[in-house]
Amino acid sequence: MQLTNKTDQYVAFKVKTTNPKKYCVRPNNGVVLPGATCNVTVTMQAQKEAPPDMQCKDKFLIQGVIAPHGTTTKDITPEMFNKEEGKVLEEFKMRVVYIPANPPSPVPEGSEEGSPGASLVEDGNRSVSLPDAVTKSLMEPVEKTSSVE
Repeated sequence: MQLTNKTDQYVAFKVKTTNPKKYCVRPNNGVVLPGATCNVTVTMQAQKEAPPDMQCKDKFLIQGVIAPHGTTTKDITPEMFNKEEGKVLEEFKMRVVYIPANPPSPVPEGSEEGSPGASLVEDGNRSVSLPDAVTKSLMEPVEKTSSVE
């Protein structure tokens, strides 16, 4: 995902998830300079098997707050994201949606006789494990909130 700072001030951000063991988020916090963008990569860890109903309740919360001019990533503290009177804390919630990957293509007709791939296709028995049918997860926006207390 790409975070864009459309303000003329420094913005500190933090990305949280409901399932931190399942996803790797890099960077999970940082500072976006005025008018700049920051790419955040979310990677789902390999799963033993796909959920039978392909449903997912995992969510992400992106928080952004105005930071003092010159703030760097090492200056970010958890307290910066506390909801306090007079502080504007932008929050954007997204939920994860699984999309099945395209099924693997059959072995081409010209494959070598006796190769494992050819015999699987010839006898019509092809088992697909999760690594072969990797699922992509897309993030779908849930809501954007802004709090001024």
